[in-house]
Amino acid sequence: MSQPYPTQPTSRPPESSRVAAILAHLSAPIAALVSAGFLSLLGPLLVWLVKKDDPFARRAAAGAFNFNLSFWVLYLVSWLLIVTVIGALVGIPLMILLFVVSAWCHIKGAVRASNDRSYDYPFQIRVLS
Repeated sequence: MSQPYPTQPTSRPPESSRVAAILAHLSAPIAALVSAGFLSLLGPLLVWLVKKDDPFARRAAAGAFNFNLSFWVLYLVSWLLIVTVIGALVGIPLMILLFVVSAWCHIKGAVRASNDRSYDYPFQIRVLS
């Protein structure tokens, strides 16, 4: 009878990988706050470029980038709805919902990375891997 889980403990990623993964998850919301949302893609992209050879950090940065790309498109739709005044009834609540979901997912990703676990973001447009 085979066991569904490996009997050997999985190896922990190096400390630098863990820190880079946490930075990838948290750099997007920090950059979004500083730049009103325009630079949220920059932090995960920089971590991905610097840590390409590190599978743990690379996966975290790619997931954060892909997630932010999809949410960036949704924020753009929200702004377009807000500009059309009638669409503001949908655009403003959508923007609030996007902010809450985005914050929740980035915090959850950072907490998982600090516990040496990977996090798969929902709603991703997969560009980086």
